[in-house]
Amino acid sequence: MDEQKRDEDQNGLNEEQITKPAGKYLRMKPFAFIMVIFLTILCTAGLTIFALTFGEKKVVEVKEPVERAEFKKLYDAYDALQQKYYEDVNEEEVVYGAINGMFDALGDPYSDYLNKDEASSFNESLSSSFQGIGAEIQERNGYIMIVSPIKNTPAEKAGLQPKDMVLAVDGKSVKGMSSTEAVLLIRGEKGSEVTLTIQRGDAESFDMTIVRDDIPVETVYGDIDEEGIAHFQITSFSEKTAVELEKLLIEYEKQGMKGIVLDVRQNPGGYLKAAIDISNLFVEEGKTIVQIQERDEAPQIVAADNRSKYNLPITVLIDEGSASASEILAGALKESAGAQIVGLNSFGKGTMQEIIYMEDGANLKFTTGKWLTPDGNWVNEKGIAPDVKVDYPDYASLPYIDPSQQYEQDANHASIKTAERILEVLGYEPGEVDTKFDEETEAAIKAYQQDNELEVTGILTGNTTYALMDAISEKLKTEDPQILKAKELLEIKPEESTNE
Repeated sequence: MDEQKRDEDQNGLNEEQITKPAGKYLRMKPFAFIMVIFLTILCTAGLTIFALTFGEKKVVEVKEPVERAEFKKLYDAYDALQQKYYEDVNEEEVVYGAINGMFDALGDPYSDYLNKDEASSFNESLSSSFQGIGAEIQERNGYIMIVSPIKNTPAEKAGLQPKDMVLAVDGKSVKGMSSTEAVLLIRGEKGSEVTLTIQRGDAESFDMTIVRDDIPVETVYGDIDEEGIAHFQITSFSEKTAVELEKLLIEYEKQGMKGIVLDVRQNPGGYLKAAIDISNLFVEEGKTIVQIQERDEAPQIVAADNRSKYNLPITVLIDEGSASASEILAGALKESAGAQIVGLNSFGKGTMQEIIYMEDGANLKFTTGKWLTPDGNWVNEKGIAPDVKVDYPDYASLPYIDPSQQYEQDANHASIKTAERILEVLGYEPGEVDTKFDEETEAAIKAYQQDNELEVTGILTGNTTYALMDAISEKLKTEDPQILKAKELLEIKPEESTNE
C-alpha cells in the first residue's frame, strides 16, 4: 500500500513538473514568427549551396548548362528528320551515322567509329584467336585493300597478296565501306565459305572462295640452319610477341646461333610496346629506338634500356605488307643497330592510334600522334627503303586458280596461263604460256599428275589444282631469294660470339 502511494505521489510530481508554465517566455505576433522561420530556412539553404559549391570538400558542382553552338546545325538537322522524313527515323542508326560522319571527315583511314558489333569484331582480333580468313585489311581511297595475309591462315593458303583490292564480298560491293564494315562481311564461323572478288594490279578481276577457320594469334615462327643462322618470322606485334621471340632466341643460342634474320614481311603491325621490347633485345643501351610525337608537342625519344643484348650480325626483311610496328622495328635496327634491310619498300604507316571504349560497347579509334625513326624520319605514306632491294620471283604473284573450276583441252581462260606458268617453274613443259589449253598443256598436266600420285586425267581441276598451288608455294619458301640474300649479307665468321 505504501509502495503504491509512493508511486502515485511520484506520478503526481512528474505530471506537475510537465505542466508547470515557464517563469519567463517571449511573446511574438504570428506574422513575425512566420517571417523568422522563412528567413531561417532561406539562410540555411543559401549556406548549404555555398558550402557544396565552393567548399574544399564539395560534393557536387553546380553549373548552368552551356549551349554548344557548334552543334546547332546538327540538332536542327536531326529535328527536321524526326519531324518531316516520310518514314519513322531509326534514332540509333542516325546517331551512329552522325558520329561516323565526324570520323570520315578527318580523312584518316586509321580513325574510325566502331559500333557495338564492329567493336566486338575488332576486339576479337586482339584476343588469342578468332574465326575468319586471316588477313589484315585497310580502307584506302574508298577501296578495301589487303595489307597482308597472316601466316598459315586460309587467306595465305588461298593466295591473297598485299595490295590486292577487295571489290566485293559474296557478291556485295564493299566500295565506300570502312575496313571495320568490310571485316563484318568477311569474318564468319569456322567451316563456312566466303567469296571475295579480287582486283590484282591491272589484271582482270577474279573470284576467290575461301573456307573460314580458327585464326590463332601465334606471332613468331623460327628455324635455324646448319650454319647457325636463325630465321625468325614475326607475323604481328601482340602483347606476347617479345616473349615468344626471346624464348626462341634462348633456344637457338644453345644450338650455336651465329646470326639472325628478322622477317617482318607481310606483318601489318600491332602494339607499339611490342616493337620497342623487341628492339631492346638488339639496340645498345642509350641509343634511340623511336621518337614519339603527339599533338602540339616536341618529339619524345624512347631510348634502349640496359637489358642483355644479342650482339650478333642481323638483317631485317621487309616488303609492301610490312607496316606500323614492323617499320618501327626495321627503322630502329637500321639506324641504331647497323642492321641491313633487305627486300622491298615497306607500307608506310607512321601514325599511332588510341582506343576509347564507350559504355554501350562501341569503340572510338583515332590517331593520337606520329612516330619517327631514330634519325627523325617520318615514313608515313613513304615507307622504309631497303638497303638491298630483292624482288619476289614472278611466280610469287600469280593469280589464284579456283579448284572448283574444270579446264581441259580446247578451253580458253586466264587461269590456264597461270597453271602453265606454275608447271613451267616446276620443271614441266606446257608449251607456250598462254590462255589456251592445248595438247602440250594436257601432256604437262598428265606428267605432273603421274609424278605426284594423282589421278591421271589431263584435266585441271580439284586436287590437281590444289597440288599445283601448294607446290609453287613450297618452292617459294625453300628458294626464297630475299631470305637467301639476307643470310648472305650476314657474312658469318666462326669466331664470332653469340651474346654479350
